[in-house]
Amino acid sequence: MANPKVPKLFEGKRYNAYSTFIRGRYGQRVQKVTVDAGFTCPNRDGTVAKGGCIYCNNASFNPPYNNASKSIRQQVQEGVDFLKKRYGVNKFIVYFQPYSNTYASLELLKNLYGQALEIENIVGLTIGTRPDCIDTAKIKFLEDLAHTHDITLEFGLESMRDDTLSRINRGHNFQTYLDAVQMAANRNIRMCTHIILGFPWEDIEDWLHLSETLSSLPIDFLKIHQLHVVKNTALAMQFKKKPFHVFSFPEFVETVISFIERLSPKIILQRLAGEAAPHILIAPRWKMTYPEVLQGIELQLEKKDSWQGKTFSPENIKVI
Repeated sequence: MANPKVPKLFEGKRYNAYSTFIRGRYGQRVQKVTVDAGFTCPNRDGTVAKGGCIYCNNASFNPPYNNASKSIRQQVQEGVDFLKKRYGVNKFIVYFQPYSNTYASLELLKNLYGQALEIENIVGLTIGTRPDCIDTAKIKFLEDLAHTHDITLEFGLESMRDDTLSRINRGHNFQTYLDAVQMAANRNIRMCTHIILGFPWEDIEDWLHLSETLSSLPIDFLKIHQLHVVKNTALAMQFKKKPFHVFSFPEFVETVISFIERLSPKIILQRLAGEAAPHILIAPRWKMTYPEVLQGIELQLEKKDSWQGKTFSPENIKVI
């Protein structure tokens, strides 16, 4: 029997799911088409650091069909044709995913985003980037696009601890993220934040504090990933030299549930866990697909009679 305290907007789930949001907005499934625009990051090219984030290997999440040597127009059209045939969907969001997709001149961004939006049945863009790679001119341009399309800025935050951001070679601090969110707020631009749970020097109190802090901000979406150790990264070299603790699956499930219990029910969860290709994943090795991980979280939510926002209280949230 359903618990009457679970918010009705969850529509039968125990968290505010992105799939439910999309179906409510468009009346049907909308598929993301991932493209590679050939960007880099300021912590890779030497602007703020070199080497990139210590855990980052884009092969772990960048689909093999992405090819930066092809135009955005070609990548989008090929992706649309493939996904339409595979899933029977008719609406698409173009996802600029690898690296920092606002790290270029405004003129180049206008060209690349324009190529994506000119393809039939594209309803919007999701633009993965860093909070130190936007400015007021780019935000104004995205605000203009948002009059006719769904525009989402996806900021990689990973952690709110500045010492963590330094240790993982992000090249920016937490205040930079807060400034970016403030810059994009009230512009009809949706905002997504990406975080990583499981850095071995952090603990549950850090993650619960992060949940409460994010709940105080004007963000729309959240992506939660567990820390992955993947091949060809600085983190993999550290792990090989001195192995550290990574989540077991039960530990991760309990952490995610505690996290979302504190989270505002208004924040829409796009992901509850990350994925990495088995051939490059070193740890954790759960040998589970994302649907299986998601099912495990949902079953435990039911077992515990828990839900997103169960212990959330606006009165306890300190506005940043």
